[in-house]
Amino acid sequence: MPQTSKKVMINILLGLFIMLSIGLLVYYFPAIIRIMSSMDNFRAYIHSTGHWGPVMFILFQILQIVVAPIPGEVVQVAGGYIYGVTIGSLYTTIGLIIGSAIAFYFTRYIGRAYISRLMQKKNNKWMSLIHDEKKFSAFLFIFFVIPGLPKDMLVFVAALTSISSFRFFTILIVGRLPWIIASTVIGSTIHMQQYTIAIIISVIAVIGFVLGYIYREKLVGLFSRSDSTKAKPKAIRSYSTNRESRKIKRDTT
Repeated sequence: MPQTSKKVMINILLGLFIMLSIGLLVYYFPAIIRIMSSMDNFRAYIHSTGHWGPVMFILFQILQIVVAPIPGEVVQVAGGYIYGVTIGSLYTTIGLIIGSAIAFYFTRYIGRAYISRLMQKKNNKWMSLIHDEKKFSAFLFIFFVIPGLPKDMLVFVAALTSISSFRFFTILIVGRLPWIIASTVIGSTIHMQQYTIAIIISVIAVIGFVLGYIYREKLVGLFSRSDSTKAKPKAIRSYSTNRESRKIKRDTT
């Protein structure tokens, strides 16, 4: 098959897949909202599926990463509410890894052109960091650590860069695991009606979110300034070298 025909076929299949995903999401969205309308509703639904409960919970976590507009913190808190801290954190992390892997490898090997065009339209300031793997890795880690910020989009962005899969998923797990555990602790303590612990963790999370949101531009600026500070000495050295060479030339003449 010629390269052009293969590319057209991939684009057609990609378009059909996206249309099918949107159609299924629109069709099931009212049911998803109804299930997620309260912790008790979600818990009742998961338990109603019997032995498939863990699988269904993990699917919800995968959906919120890949397609569904469900805040990740809601599913994480629900994990603690339904299963407790240990099992809830485990299932949430499994869903996080699988969902992120689907988004990451889909973008890297199939939907790169589509996701790239989508991200260019957003025109975010931090997009300039993706050309430097070290700075982008540091930015990813900081963004993942701050609670409440929209992290799932960065999975698609990371796939557009040269970052290795191992490096990305290490940053993802290390950066997100603390707040996954904290979220499941909130859910577990709410279920056991130990509201003091839940309130303390929630307040810390809100403060972290507010500070992260306020200073997000400064963090991006910090990484950007590191470029200019590194480039400046180079320019000075270049100027000094040119000045010395002109001086030598005058002396010889």
